[in-house]
Amino acid sequence: MRRALDLVHILSERLSVMSSEVISPPTLPALPEGVREGNEKLVSVTPAAGAKVAALIEREQTGEYLRIAITGGGCNGLSYKLRFTAKSRQGDILVRSGGATVLVDPKTALYLKGTELDYSAALIAGGFKFTNPNAKASCSCGESFNV
Repeated sequence: MRRALDLVHILSERLSVMSSEVISPPTLPALPEGVREGNEKLVSVTPAAGAKVAALIEREQTGEYLRIAITGGGCNGLSYKLRFTAKSRQGDILVRSGGATVLVDPKTALYLKGTELDYSAALIAGGFKFTNPNAKASCSCGESFNV
């Protein structure tokens, strides 16, 4: 019985020490000037896509950000463009999701809202895939769409 009481005393001391320590959450890097913080309501990156982005950033060594842009073109009118960049631009929206840091310009954000970026390593129909709730139609390859 004495041993059990000693154990309880030791545990309560450790808990009081642990509870008195201030544990601060990890701090995120400061936003570049002129860049706004966005969230996954704009674009979300799945863990599979985030892992692939991280591997490509390491391999390419061209920048730490993934820029998603939508441009005119493709068989359905609008086309997704992905590239790595080291710098943000004035007005960009930065989203941290799935282990990736994504930059989106304000014009692209209008078309991208609610989009999920996924990645599949499948030999057939593999690669990055966009699921965009704003798209009224998309081509069979999934690289272009219209609204």
